Parts: sequence; C-alpha cells; structure tokens
Amino acid sequence: MQDVQPPPLRTLDDFLLGSARFAVPDFCNLERWNNRIINNLLYYQTNYFVSALSFLVIPGFFRLFQLVLETTVVVVLFVVFVWAAENHALLRRFRRNHPSFCLLAILLASYIILSLLGSVSIFLFGIVFPILLMVIHSSLRLRNLKNKVENKLESIGLKRTPMGLMLEALGQEQEAGS
Repeated sequence: MQDVQPPPLRTLDDFLLGSARFAVPDFCNLERWNNRIINNLLYYQTNYFVSALSFLVIPGFFRLFQLVLETTVVVVLFVVFVWAAENHALLRRFRRNHPSFCLLAILLASYIILSLLGSVSIFLFGIVFPILLMVIHSSLRLRNLKNKVENKLESIGLKRTPMGLMLEALGQEQEAGS
C-alpha cells in the first residue's frame, strides 16, 4: 500500500468543459463500454472523489452520525463481499464477469440494512447519487491521449492508485488499460 498514489486533480476544462468530448456509448458493444468506464474511472478518480465529497458536506454537517453509520455499513458490506469473493471460486468468477451487478448488489444490501436502521437519506444523496453521476460521466466521456497513457502506466503496474485497487477488488484488474 506504500506505492499507492492518487493521480492529480484534472482541470475543469478537461473534466467537463471546453476540451472535454462526450458521446453516447455503443450499448451493443458492452466490452468497449466497460473499457471506457474503467479507464475514465482511473483517469478522473481524484475529480470523482472531490465531487463525491462535495455531496457529503452539507448533509454530513447536519447529520454526522448518520453519515458515519451509513458509510460504515457500505464499507463493511464491500469488504465482506471482497473477502467472500476471494475465498469462493464461484463468487470470484461471478464478480469478474458481472462487476456492475456486484456493485448494485452491495448498494441494495446497504439500502436494505440502512432502511431497517431508519437511516437512508444520506445514503441515497451522499453515496448512491455520486456513484450514479460517476458512472454517467465515465460512460459519456471520450478518452484522450493523456488518459490512455496514464491508464497504460496503471495497467503495467508502474503506478498504483486507489481506484485501481477498488477495481481490482471488483475483479476488473485485467480490463484496466486495455
């Protein structure tokens, strides 16, 4: 974990404005769409992290206990899922073949547990909504040359990033950089 380095914050021009190019993905080619999402998640991960934190500031300020409780539930479920997938071959294959379904299952289980605890508001606004925005942006954002070079460095192991580790936990390490 020592060699894990977060990438730099990308400019707003690169992330959303002027030089940013967007296009609807080809829904018929799921492999290419998945590749676009993974590579954009790796390249813009610092921007996504800052965006997600901005969604947590206001509700977290007024309901700090709920924020800590809901974040803890999501993190614990994610860790349990990763542990189970590492110890069971069937679940490991399923995780590798259906990563988006696994993410949805973790979020659905989190929602169910939090609704039983009577605490869902920050989960929906602070966790699910930013993840939805990340998936939408990474699906629509076309990659540029700098994005491709950075992702190649990540895929051959010269750079390790937090998003790369999370994608590995979801079984997508072989997809990154391809």
